[in-house]
Amino acid sequence: MFPRRPVVVRRRPLLRTAVLGGGAYMAGRASAQQAAERAEQEAAQEARISDLEEARQQEQAPQVPGQRAEQEPDVLGQLTQLVQLHERGALTDEEFSAAKARLLG
Repeated sequence: MFPRRPVVVRRRPLLRTAVLGGGAYMAGRASAQQAAERAEQEAAQEARISDLEEARQQEQAPQVPGQRAEQEPDVLGQLTQLVQLHERGALTDEEFSAAKARLLG
């Protein structure tokens, strides 16, 4: 008669599926953890950049109005001194206008 074909018995298909599924789960979990770490690093970097930009804007911002008010009387006092010197004849018209232009900016 015909020779018998060897019977292939699949052993432990459930174990193979569990191993493959577990490996895929671990790979997905590691990928998600890496993505979360990258997102956290990017957020921290964005926060540092915005802090630096705010600091730079504050440095470039005009002075506080209270400080400006303190400086204005000084400028006003210097202008009055210039006017007095001009009236006394110690300054010529050109010198007076040049000094006034320097004070007023």
